[in-house]
Amino acid sequence: MIDEGVIKFRFEHRSCGLDPHRYQELSCRLIAWRQILAGTGLIGQRQDLYGGFGYGNISGRVGPPSAGRGRRSFLITGTQTSGKECISLADFCVVERFDDRTNRAESFGGTHPSSESLTHGAFYDLGPHIRFVFHGHSPTIWRRGDQLGLPTSRSSVPYGTPEMAQEVRRLFRSSSLADSQILIMGGHEDGVIVFGRTAQEAGQILLTNLARAYEIECGASGGLCRR
Repeated sequence: MIDEGVIKFRFEHRSCGLDPHRYQELSCRLIAWRQILAGTGLIGQRQDLYGGFGYGNISGRVGPPSAGRGRRSFLITGTQTSGKECISLADFCVVERFDDRTNRAESFGGTHPSSESLTHGAFYDLGPHIRFVFHGHSPTIWRRGDQLGLPTSRSSVPYGTPEMAQEVRRLFRSSSLADSQILIMGGHEDGVIVFGRTAQEAGQILLTNLARAYEIECGASGGLCRR
């Protein structure tokens, strides 16, 4: 069943413009990395993939490091904005509260929150040092996850659900996730998530693992073809 982009949690959203004095700098940092990830196919929208729905989303913390769990607010690209050629602050919203126990979130901004918002929130709840979370789709990383030694969520756990948030916490405690800073989503075709203290750190982790996966593919086939 294709359900890419479907929001699986309940949310209360307040439609309003985001204050550029507060959010413009962060949104531009995220947009810059979105352009890079779109250029490598990690974020985007294609009619021949995932039922034609957009895929991938990125976020950055906006709340104080001292905020409690479930209240570590973050700026995130809105639902089904991945296919847009150009985006602006109007394509973001702020998720200010989230709770995977009740499967709810509260947000405000010019667009509804991404379907992966609860998963992003789960990463931010792991520690105040986590300031950026990027979610992309890479068939190459996804199928080479074992060879890359990357932690992988259970294949029975779908994206955007309380169970996925629980998987994030489980793997952070019991696998190499805290060190690798990248997670393969076993129940979400081609899905990968990275986190970092800075946008550059998160982006470099994703691109480095993509390059490593390509090296493995090259070694297995004797070369690579542009796709």
